[in-house]
Amino acid sequence: MKIIARTILGLGFNPIQLFNSLKGIPAFISDYIKISNAKSEYPKFGEISISPFLGDRYEQGGDMKSVYFQQDLFVAQQVYKNNPVRHLDIGSRTDGFVAHIATFREIDVVDIRAINSIVPNIQFRQSDMMKKPDQTLYDKYDSISSLHAIEHFGLGRYGDPIDLDGHIKAINNIFGLLINKGLFYFAVPIGTQRIEFNAHRVFAVKYLLDIFKDKFVVESFTYIDDNKNIFMHQDLNPEQVENNFGCKYGCGIFILRKI
Repeated sequence: MKIIARTILGLGFNPIQLFNSLKGIPAFISDYIKISNAKSEYPKFGEISISPFLGDRYEQGGDMKSVYFQQDLFVAQQVYKNNPVRHLDIGSRTDGFVAHIATFREIDVVDIRAINSIVPNIQFRQSDMMKKPDQTLYDKYDSISSLHAIEHFGLGRYGDPIDLDGHIKAINNIFGLLINKGLFYFAVPIGTQRIEFNAHRVFAVKYLLDIFKDKFVVESFTYIDDNKNIFMHQDLNPEQVENNFGCKYGCGIFILRKI
């Protein structure tokens, strides 16, 4: 059922949105009649045309418990606190984390897809981080982030070439871009290790720790569980690591320092 639901959403059909829109039709008609017959004490505003949004009244005003909201806010707060000289982001949400950072500092951004917008404080470069970066960029950044991005590398979802080792190549390349003792803010789905093609990988925490070994020291580990509760700065207890902190599809947020 989960696969069917995700496929339907991937095709652009949202049954919940359709249901809410249909439910909103009577209220829309009623409100349109009211505003068409309403009298104003002020000069006429202008003609009333129709541009219906039918289901918004049945949705929440926002989702402050979403994984992306909590992850982006938490990591942005850490970057603000650490105040790096030069920060690079790879593939994180531009309308979330990158926007947070750009409110208070300059940020370099890399994505495999083009971004045509020009925004103050954001310098964009289109690049495939599975490939070796330009040698001139090595040892350049004291701070790098990649939030809910590297799990996609090499699965083709965003036009990237198929590569089962894409996530490892990206981490190795990021290691090369960081100065010694630089910080890497890294977030990916955690749970029983698997590939859900072509959506993403899900990583076992122990697998990630083995990748980090000899490259990074884990300065902090935070996770968001399956119920979207955030647990900040947790100890990497071996039993919980083995159990992926009870997550089937959670989010692990690592603050790593280059050795």
